[in-house]
Amino acid sequence: MILDEVKKTYVKDLLRHGKRADGRGLLDYRDIKIEKGVLPNAEGSAMVTLGGTKVVAGVKFDLAVPFKDRPEEGIFMVNAEFTPGAHPEFEAGPPGENSIELARVVDRGIRSAEVVDVKKLFIEEGKVYGLFVDLYILDHLGNLTDAASMAAMAALLDSKVPKYEKEQLSRDKYTGPLEVSKRVVTCTFEKIDGKLVLDPTVEEEIASDGRVTLASAEGGLIVAGQKSGRAGFSREEMMQLIDLSLEKGRELAEKL
Repeated sequence: MILDEVKKTYVKDLLRHGKRADGRGLLDYRDIKIEKGVLPNAEGSAMVTLGGTKVVAGVKFDLAVPFKDRPEEGIFMVNAEFTPGAHPEFEAGPPGENSIELARVVDRGIRSAEVVDVKKLFIEEGKVYGLFVDLYILDHLGNLTDAASMAAMAALLDSKVPKYEKEQLSRDKYTGPLEVSKRVVTCTFEKIDGKLVLDPTVEEEIASDGRVTLASAEGGLIVAGQKSGRAGFSREEMMQLIDLSLEKGRELAEKL
């Protein structure tokens, strides 16, 4: 598209001079706002506003049958829905490739860090808690991954576990807050004409040659990663991104 080419040229021209359209440094985040308890009917919820990007996460518990190979573990799952009003390219219908990838990246970080002990979601033989995190993209102006990751983590921190009694879950009674072992966040970088930028806008995503997302957990650990796009990343660049992810990740975790 002609408009996309114009955006690419604009972004690259600015980066040649070490600048970004919104005036940020190449490795700075946009303003971040986190609100918890935004969905009254969920067991936990949060809304994250990252610049102009806005994501809501809701947590629900249901009774579930455990997987046959893990009979004493509860079920944890992340889903993502791209609402049509969030971006001109989003359409109504079943989850597309991008929404599935987003959910998997968020899921992988939380699961790899063992944020939730799924063994503690066991109820009795053949019956466990199913813990579901639903992500709703309300506005997409770049970097959905980091916004969605923070929203999911904030919603888990806001969650209460409904009490199991009389063969069902009581939505008005709780055993207490969900036990969360640590906070996990992601940091997403785009490589554009050889330059690395953190927290890309949607225009910078269009201009990007490649992307790396790293999930970090409290304690200075990188627990998951995702690369996309055709650009390669040298060993030196990856070590730089790891160090930056740990540094910026601590700042993001404090906001939670």
